[in-house]
Amino acid sequence: MTTFQEQNATDIAGSQTSAAGPGRSPALEFASAWDYAPAPESTKVEIADTYGHFIGGKFVDAAKGGTLDTLNPANETKLSTFARGTAEDIDAAVKAARDAQPKWAALPAKERGKYLYRIARRLQERAREFAILETMDNGKPIKESRDVDIPLVAAHFFYHAGWCDKLKYAFGGAEPKPVGVCGQVIPWNFPLLMAAWKLAPALACGNTCVLKPAETTPLTALRLAEVFDEIGLPPGVVNIITGDGEAGSALVEHPGVDKVAFTGSTEVGKKIARAVAGTGKKLTLELGGKSPNIIFDDASIDQAVEGIVSGIYFNQGHVCCAGSRLFVQEGVADEVVAKLKIRLESLRVGDPLDKNTDVGAINSRPQLETIAKYFDIARDEGLGVYESSCELPSSGFWCKPSFFTGVQASHTVAREEIFGPVLAIQTFRTPEEVITRANNSPYGLAAGVWTDKGSKIFEIAGQLKAGIVWLNTYNRFDPASPFGGYKESGFGREGGMQGLRGYVRLG
Repeated sequence: MTTFQEQNATDIAGSQTSAAGPGRSPALEFASAWDYAPAPESTKVEIADTYGHFIGGKFVDAAKGGTLDTLNPANETKLSTFARGTAEDIDAAVKAARDAQPKWAALPAKERGKYLYRIARRLQERAREFAILETMDNGKPIKESRDVDIPLVAAHFFYHAGWCDKLKYAFGGAEPKPVGVCGQVIPWNFPLLMAAWKLAPALACGNTCVLKPAETTPLTALRLAEVFDEIGLPPGVVNIITGDGEAGSALVEHPGVDKVAFTGSTEVGKKIARAVAGTGKKLTLELGGKSPNIIFDDASIDQAVEGIVSGIYFNQGHVCCAGSRLFVQEGVADEVVAKLKIRLESLRVGDPLDKNTDVGAINSRPQLETIAKYFDIARDEGLGVYESSCELPSSGFWCKPSFFTGVQASHTVAREEIFGPVLAIQTFRTPEEVITRANNSPYGLAAGVWTDKGSKIFEIAGQLKAGIVWLNTYNRFDPASPFGGYKESGFGREGGMQGLRGYVRLG
């Protein structure tokens, strides 16, 4: 029997890229003409010319008729047009969710579990289609969509299907009750995975949902709506409103919403917290990060270098918990930097639909401009800048994998979240020094520690102020493991038994 991965490997061929064009920085390119050979992924995914909102189990036009376009960031071609949500659309979706919630909560828990199980199975059956669509809309390499994102999406629905009839055991015998209607706003870096992180636990606990995907990546959420229809999910249990910040604000502020869950920037998270304060709504925030990745001189250096790569260059650095602050003990700093340069030269940047691509396209022009700003700042502050010598495609939004050297805690690139394939390297001498410097940040989402000494690794991990600490690995996730931050990286947890808490009220 041919596996999904084997079939995909058969159908995806090598990539071709063109010479880089002019740009603001040697590492960053804006381009105007597509210069790829035909995409090596042979499977065709149908994309409608226009999409409406998904309300009450049906696709409907925007109340005011507004639309937005979504682009393929690898070539700047339009993929589709989708509805631009307003307060009227949000109101219709919340009413549909409110009407459906008592019936959904009244279903026997095992029946709710069956619906989640069917969603997971259908996602597995359509995994190839979802992976391709995610890559086209987001810009991430197909091997990440195919081998990481979509399997995890299905896994989250499977995992939470199992919790549906066991909720009272998660809360010490207390009788959990659903919160009600959940307003959920998700980002563009992991569009379908973030939808699963929020929808699966909410549905398992008997809630109904209004989901607002990011304006640059609506397509997989809308395709997920088709799955809901296919498996017979009752109308109104999940409603999806597309659009920009206007729709997101209307959802957060709607009086009919009982719980708000948001993943995105710290700046927007603070605004949401102010809007929700005093309303009685439950709130979960997963926000920005500037996570430390710490390498001691007794670590396996080759393994650690791979951990650096997966920590910052995975998904083009569009990861809230990216290991964007690298701390290397002085005795091995030169060796680590030398090996990292070699490794950067091996990373293949180009067509995201090519299975051999390691670093895909930046999601949007505004995000690329943001990254470009930090290159200018780093040079102005006198930092060393190392960029991969790869050639960039002549169309789309691209950034070479890069890192900054000579970084100190006061430098801008050590303090602010860049959200791109860009690393700030610092050195340290003692464990006490690196703990102090690693914790010297308003963020507290994640951290990584690399050492061959077991006692040291747990001692260091216990002193880091981060929601998750990876030991001799980085960017590993599991539905049973809670994820979330401290300080300005947010509060509440998603995933695991702890992630259920935000979706219930305990009587």
